[in-house]
Amino acid sequence: MATEHIGEIFERAGVAGCLHAVDLDAAGRDAPGGSLAAVGEGGGPGWAGDAGGPEGGGPGGSEDAGPGRPGGRWEVALRADEQVVIASIFKVLLVLEFARQVVAGQLDPRERVLVTADDRLGGWGIAGCADDAEVSLRDLAYFAMSVSDNTAADLLLRRVGADVLPMLAAELGLARTRIVGGPRQLVETMLADVGARTEADFARIFPTLPPERVRAMRMFDPAHTTSSTAREITRLLGLIWRDEAGPPEACAMVRGWMARQLFWTRLAAGFPPGVRVAGKTGSLPGLHLEAGVAEYPDGGRYAVAVFVRAEQLATRRIDVDLAMGEAARVAVEALRAGGPAGAG
Repeated sequence: MATEHIGEIFERAGVAGCLHAVDLDAAGRDAPGGSLAAVGEGGGPGWAGDAGGPEGGGPGGSEDAGPGRPGGRWEVALRADEQVVIASIFKVLLVLEFARQVVAGQLDPRERVLVTADDRLGGWGIAGCADDAEVSLRDLAYFAMSVSDNTAADLLLRRVGADVLPMLAAELGLARTRIVGGPRQLVETMLADVGARTEADFARIFPTLPPERVRAMRMFDPAHTTSSTAREITRLLGLIWRDEAGPPEACAMVRGWMARQLFWTRLAAGFPPGVRVAGKTGSLPGLHLEAGVAEYPDGGRYAVAVFVRAEQLATRRIDVDLAMGEAARVAVEALRAGGPAGAG
């Protein structure tokens, strides 16, 4: 069955993984009387330090189950209710709130923002600029999504209001989605955890730390940083793709930004030509994350969240990225094939 195949993919890549894939149009309706969704066990090495979620989906535990759709399945789930760090995937909620405020007339998307050296965190986009730059709020949203620009996300968060995102998550029924500040707060936590006063100090100290010290940092603990579950993230994407997360115009804006993400080696790499994948990545040392929607030429739409943890504390692992795409494709193919869901 699909979850067994996905578990084998994760095991070959040497990662522990959580995955949730859902048929958006089937999940948008009640489906009483259906079969059980895909159920399985395992999924590669256990997540270090995880105790498992309320569904017993921890290391080596039994897997998630959910309602199916008559004559087939509408979800594939592997540890989908396990609380995990989501890193930059929180930016989907951020730009959704921005888009909602724009449509409501609370923000002008053309408003200009001056980005100075004090704002920059390093990385992609304006976060790595050498000189001051002036951009619009709308372009901050674009940079935050297309290249996961942390400075753009911080400045946008400052404008929409950091306290609003937890309220938005609650409004959308994302009870287990925890938002703890933005990228700058994460950086400040990282500096404190290694005893660094500046980013230069951190760059010097971090490579010398043993793996167990790194994994003990708060940025890897779902209880102390921004976190959610694979199932809640696909729920968020479903609400956006069905225009249920806010005004249709706002949802369309988010879909457009996600479709312009430049990173293609994870989910998008797993699907054949002709399948349009809009996504958002998240990365931390040893953590490889992505959530997105695959849209097929025949109109099928499938939200997928794949979150994996590798033993190696690297952020660039093409083998892991490609395994994520393969797992996503296997899950979606199982949804498209239909038929009774099995049990592993």
